[in-house]
Amino acid sequence: MSGHSKWSTIKRKKGAEDSKRAQVFTRLAKDITIAARNGGEDVSSNPALRAAVEKAKAFNMPKVNVERAIARGVGKLDGQVVLEAIYEGYGPSGVAVLIKCLTDNKNRTVSEIRSLFNKFGGSLAEAGSVTYVFDSSMDATFTIPLSGEARLRFENLYEEIESLDDVVNIYTNADLI
Repeated sequence: MSGHSKWSTIKRKKGAEDSKRAQVFTRLAKDITIAARNGGEDVSSNPALRAAVEKAKAFNMPKVNVERAIARGVGKLDGQVVLEAIYEGYGPSGVAVLIKCLTDNKNRTVSEIRSLFNKFGGSLAEAGSVTYVFDSSMDATFTIPLSGEARLRFENLYEEIESLDDVVNIYTNADLI
């Protein structure tokens, strides 16, 4: 008699929706924490924090969660501090990859990213070795055309990096033919 339990249907649907909301709230809380850490806890004098709080309100994030994220950012709350990190590397065929992250554990994040680069034929680079490829608006100053197997490996690398929870933005100079 499958399909006769209304609660099991509700539970399955609610569980999936709650999981998606939790991921969004986590990302919003990290944004709020970084903004509060960089500019202070006053929403009226910190435009980045104001924008992050308004975005959280648009997603119906509870006020308690917003206040907790602000407190964590200014150091009033014990617990893990969220840090902003930029990782640079070279993907297949020497494609430059710049990754912006918000993380509570830099060692874990760099380990995950290094592992993915190694898995797909790339390498994690030293700080500053890839930034010359991008201008101030993060547009590539030149591109590297990719096709065939190199393109496939790069697309897989990009998707795997994008799936990491800590990753905010990925910039690259790949020209996918």
